[in-house]
Amino acid sequence: MAQNLNILRRVLAYRILNHFYANHLSCPARYFAHASYSTTDFRVQSEGSCNIRNINDKNDGFRKVGSGFQGDLSFGASINYDVEDEGDGDEVGEEEGSSDDESIELIGSFRGNHKQRENIARVEIDENEFRHPLVKEVCRLITLRSAWNPNLEGQLRHVLRSLKPPHVCAILRSQVDERVALNFFYWADRQWRYKHNTIVYYTLLDVLSKTKLCQGARRILRLMTRRGIECPPEVFGYVMVSYSRAGKLRNALRILTLMQKAGVEPNLSICNTAIYVLVKGNKLEKALRFLERMQITGIEPDIVTYNCLIKGYCDLHRSEDGLKLIAEMPSKGCLPDKVSYYTVMVYFCKDKKIEEVKQLMKSMVSDSTLIPDQVTYNTLIHTLSKHGHADDALNFLREAEDKGFHIDKVGYSAIVHSFCKEGRMDEAKSLVNNMYSRGCIPDVVTYTAIINGFCRTRKIDEAKRMLQQMYKHGCKPNTVSYTALLNGLCHNGKSLEAREMIKVSEEHWWTPNAITYSAVMHGLRREGRLFEACELIREMVEKGFFPTPVEINQLIQSFCRNKEVVEAKLFLQECLNKGCAVNVVNFTTVIHGFCQTDDLEAALSMLDDMYLSNKHPDAVTYTALVDALGKKGRLDMASELIIKMLSKGLDPTPVTYRTVIHRYCQWGRVGEMLKLLEKMLVRQPFGTVYNQVIEKLCAFGNLEEADKLLGEVLRTASKVDANTCHVLMESYLTKGVALSAYKVACRMFSRNLIPDLKLCEKVSKKLMLEGKLVEADNLMIRLVERGIQQNEIHSEVSRYSKLKS
Repeated sequence: MAQNLNILRRVLAYRILNHFYANHLSCPARYFAHASYSTTDFRVQSEGSCNIRNINDKNDGFRKVGSGFQGDLSFGASINYDVEDEGDGDEVGEEEGSSDDESIELIGSFRGNHKQRENIARVEIDENEFRHPLVKEVCRLITLRSAWNPNLEGQLRHVLRSLKPPHVCAILRSQVDERVALNFFYWADRQWRYKHNTIVYYTLLDVLSKTKLCQGARRILRLMTRRGIECPPEVFGYVMVSYSRAGKLRNALRILTLMQKAGVEPNLSICNTAIYVLVKGNKLEKALRFLERMQITGIEPDIVTYNCLIKGYCDLHRSEDGLKLIAEMPSKGCLPDKVSYYTVMVYFCKDKKIEEVKQLMKSMVSDSTLIPDQVTYNTLIHTLSKHGHADDALNFLREAEDKGFHIDKVGYSAIVHSFCKEGRMDEAKSLVNNMYSRGCIPDVVTYTAIINGFCRTRKIDEAKRMLQQMYKHGCKPNTVSYTALLNGLCHNGKSLEAREMIKVSEEHWWTPNAITYSAVMHGLRREGRLFEACELIREMVEKGFFPTPVEINQLIQSFCRNKEVVEAKLFLQECLNKGCAVNVVNFTTVIHGFCQTDDLEAALSMLDDMYLSNKHPDAVTYTALVDALGKKGRLDMASELIIKMLSKGLDPTPVTYRTVIHRYCQWGRVGEMLKLLEKMLVRQPFGTVYNQVIEKLCAFGNLEEADKLLGEVLRTASKVDANTCHVLMESYLTKGVALSAYKVACRMFSRNLIPDLKLCEKVSKKLMLEGKLVEADNLMIRLVERGIQQNEIHSEVSRYSKLKS
């Protein structure tokens, strides 16, 4: 009996825990940033092998943003954390009122000895940790998140408890998508009998600092503060850099306010980060002011500080000030290094200031005893080649070789690529031949640049010969090499030959990729070989490469232009069935194709197919259908579609307004149109809607209805309204009703709008021919009263007087 009671208790406890996790594991990420709770500390994890690296490493703090974010960000339905997009607003609520200047001045309020201590916020994981079996297993399970189930989650939870802090750090750094790393951190944080080590927080912030996920970084910082985890200045620096990458300079500087509230004394590292953020935001003057404030508090700048300011000067095209700062650095107790000079050299290379570069190289030797080395020449060669200055890059290459430096094939390839971009194939080919004489064997990158250059200059035979030459010299062409050749064939009307090369790719030991297929598909499409292009896409999908929605749409458009809309529909359905990324634009293109061929039933059927495929139509879709229905006079159904569009929360576009106005005016159903427009205006205001109605009514000759709406137009009395009145006056004159045109002019005068002088002359002549001399006189007099220049109206009045006499 006692044994049964124990079993029952365990079952009940298991169900209670399951219920708890089911209700809490789906909490959004913001819950962790705001909730006050403690993590159960059942055990202290053992420290693994990890190295603490100095945050003042001058190269590490200025790295570029990592790769973009794609793919499913959740681990599964049960743990779908909401890592928000960075455009959702700002969460630095406590310091909302602080400005940039206040944040800069804030540095002066810190008082202390500012001793440089060992930094603990920079964690470097040993390479062996990334190869650990547990780390690999967790990364594998994370990649299966799109097909998550309780079994996989259980496996991950089981492995998690065996991980040491360095292992978790390695997992976070291994994620290509940093949002997935953030989600994994939150998921692990909620697991029973697990607690994140301090170095895990530091590692995650380091990872986020290389992205625009500033909100996520800010929440991690807040979570650390609430849990009482030590937050050195470097931690705040991570968040600052993330805000800076997201373009939120003010929020980045407000982190200094948070630091002050947390009682954390600044050090040189956080000051360098702040200066970097200001320079990156083109706020050099504020960066210089910040430098003054940090010196007042006893924090002396180092080489990283000055190099950052030098780059700031160069970014603002103030290279002379950058050189001046380099000259002043020795007197400030900080000698410039090669990076200081390289920063200005790169700026000079971009502007092709070669003499200044040479002079600066001499200054390196004479002023700082820094000898130009191979890195110096490589920097110059690559920068000049990148900006299209191949001749100057080649001169520096020769100079480097004359001094005994060995320029590798990467430097040569940069110059070759620059020559090829300019179409100078003879120089590029000669340089490749010269590489052999120098003992520098060209690699596949060099040859591929030559092949691409020949294709760009339409020398396909030369490109083919270069491909064969690669084999002769023992350099095997890769997929990029073949793709360059195939792209050249397609742009020269030889898409079928390119197609055949893909078929025999296995025989030549190369594998086409998505770009290869895309290049050939576009070539076939441009040549009108649409069915061959569809067949290629089928082969492409079988190989695991999926066309993009843009590529699908281009092929659909080609079918529709050839009036082969049914084939376009079949192709779209096939793409949908094969799992291609079909979007609303693809469906809309097919619908528009059916509308162009007056097959409205098929177009409406495609609209139903969109709903069945969970692709919701947008305003462009509805507008295409409304235009087609209006063309056939089926305005009742068109009105129903507009109302349906509005009910779904879609805003009508200017094209939607123009379509409705045109079709309803075409059939003379003005009253219904005005009621429909009122409903549309409630959803999306459109200032010139009545102007367009009047002008369209005039175009269809319905001047009576146009005149009734003139009051709606004259409420604003703008230049656009004056043009509309001119259209109505012209229409009245065309119909021979000069008096009505005169009345429109009078209404313009009453709203302080001055009618066109030449148009008024036409109205006056018509009125005189009709015997209405009083109105003719009054029109010209009112023009003079409204301040028309005498030299403009004198000739008109004299001609008018002659005509009257």
